[in-house]
Amino acid sequence: MDSIVVAAPASGQGKTTVTLALMAALRRRGLAVAPFKVGPDFIDPGHHGRVCGRPSRNLDGWMCGEERVRQTHVRGCAGADLAVIEGVMGLFDGASGDSDEGSTAEIARWLGAPVLLVVDARSQARSAAALVQGFSTFDPRLEFAGVVFNRVGSPRHEELLREAMASSPGLPPVLGCLPRDEGLALPERHLGLVTAGDHPLDDAFLGRLADWIEDHVDIEKFLARPQSPCPEVRVAEGRVRGNPGEVRIAVARDEAFCFYYPENLELLEAAGAQLAFFSPLRDEFLPADIGGLYLGGGYPELHAERIAANRGLLRQIRDAAEGGLPVYAECGGFMLLAEEIDGHPMAGVFPARARMLKRRRALGYREVTLTADAPLGPAGTAARGHEFHYSELEMPEAVERAYRMSRRGGEDLGPEGYHLRNVLGSYVHLHFGSNPQVAANFVAFCRDRAGA
Repeated sequence: MDSIVVAAPASGQGKTTVTLALMAALRRRGLAVAPFKVGPDFIDPGHHGRVCGRPSRNLDGWMCGEERVRQTHVRGCAGADLAVIEGVMGLFDGASGDSDEGSTAEIARWLGAPVLLVVDARSQARSAAALVQGFSTFDPRLEFAGVVFNRVGSPRHEELLREAMASSPGLPPVLGCLPRDEGLALPERHLGLVTAGDHPLDDAFLGRLADWIEDHVDIEKFLARPQSPCPEVRVAEGRVRGNPGEVRIAVARDEAFCFYYPENLELLEAAGAQLAFFSPLRDEFLPADIGGLYLGGGYPELHAERIAANRGLLRQIRDAAEGGLPVYAECGGFMLLAEEIDGHPMAGVFPARARMLKRRRALGYREVTLTADAPLGPAGTAARGHEFHYSELEMPEAVERAYRMSRRGGEDLGPEGYHLRNVLGSYVHLHFGSNPQVAANFVAFCRDRAGA
């Protein structure tokens, strides 16, 4: 199975647009493309899935470790002709200044996948060759499939770039020079790019992306390069198995609630859950015969008026929670359980108000350890995830905190994870792949309460 990692010297160089364009061009050729994203991001994978017609999976070394990253890659590649892996930040940027820990380079090294380096060539020519030389020789363990220069200003600019690269023997081949095209830029907002649900990539836009890269990048040369199959890995189960359909768990999924790691849902199903998806924006009722509820993150603040207008569903969620239904809610789903979001009435499960801030409230990796028995497991259960939000909830001290939370480096961040009856809400998006037992614990908790 051939894989390629699309990386860049830094954020903002255009690697997401180039990744999507490459995926679109490969799909146009009839190839099945397995998409992946390095890091904890939800938004880029949503766009990958739209282009490739299959879920994009996160490859995150800190949250899940090397073995699970390699297993996730193998599972995600099933039935595909090749894999395209979009990197995060700069190629070597990660958790440490003296190692590749937590970086795109680490993932490329673990998977034995060559790097396609995307370089923003604005305001430079020969200097771009020096930059490429530095990146391509910085870590001899990495292989480079080639270089694509982005935002090239003119044919003369392209000529200078190619001359500079040719004057330095041993550099990766130049596969193409992409001209500036502001019409291909994806819109952004406070958490990054606009989601695939709110800004779907229509066929016309995907066609323009494919044309752009096919006109200026040698796709045939890219496909003809020597393949670098990933090292073989035994795919251990790493899953806690249950009987299919032991309990029915409702999952909120629409434009407002779309931040789910695919493995989270798959691990719930493997543990015996039958997932029933519903939309808090459109559905008047919760799915029937459910034993639990999973509310993922997203952008409820952008859809707060529509959510608030769905009063019957909000009342059902509140009544179900007060009646003992197990509920697990992350970030945006946690906000849905508040009394309001910036004045818009929500479900009111927690006696708290959510409000949006002008500045980012939190960003970073998190490790949580349960300090009390909760729907995700007994006290002492640990899992890893990520936190990123511009909102805050004013929560009374009387509401139990069920998490002890720390940063990636181990710094204690104090209590979090709000526990009320059988409801657990948190700003942290946990990756169940960091501890598959968590998914099994939630399914068992829902099954036991449903059978009580």
